[in-house]
Amino acid sequence: MPRTSINGKVNLAVDLGDPFLNHVVDGFFKIGSVAVGKVAVEETYHVVARGSVSKKNFEHSLKKMCKEGAYWGTVAGLYVGMEYGVERIRGTRDWKNAMVGGALTGALVSAVGNNNRDKIVLDAITGGAVATAAEFISYLT
Repeated sequence: MPRTSINGKVNLAVDLGDPFLNHVVDGFFKIGSVAVGKVAVEETYHVVARGSVSKKNFEHSLKKMCKEGAYWGTVAGLYVGMEYGVERIRGTRDWKNAMVGGALTGALVSAVGNNNRDKIVLDAITGGAVATAAEFISYLT
């Protein structure tokens, strides 16, 4: 069962009874929380730059944090699920799973955005390249 730890202090364990679903939910929470933190820092910067805080700005910030967290988390969950699925189908764990999972995720996210075929193919290539690069970087650490 995947366990998510934030700074060694907060532990979140999700067990849905299926390793595939556990990985997807874990990816959603991990990357979704990164997006929430990113937006929180951006919005804090804007508040400091403006020099004022209002209820309207605060509500806008919370909505943006939820929207970005859900979007990033959904894409991450989709990627993790694709990579895990490819690993299960191929029966091996290597960088090729990340490449195929990233390409499939890039293509699906692009297709949902009503992009044309050329844009979908380019996004698939980008998704595969970014996922492969991240996998190679993780081998270094």
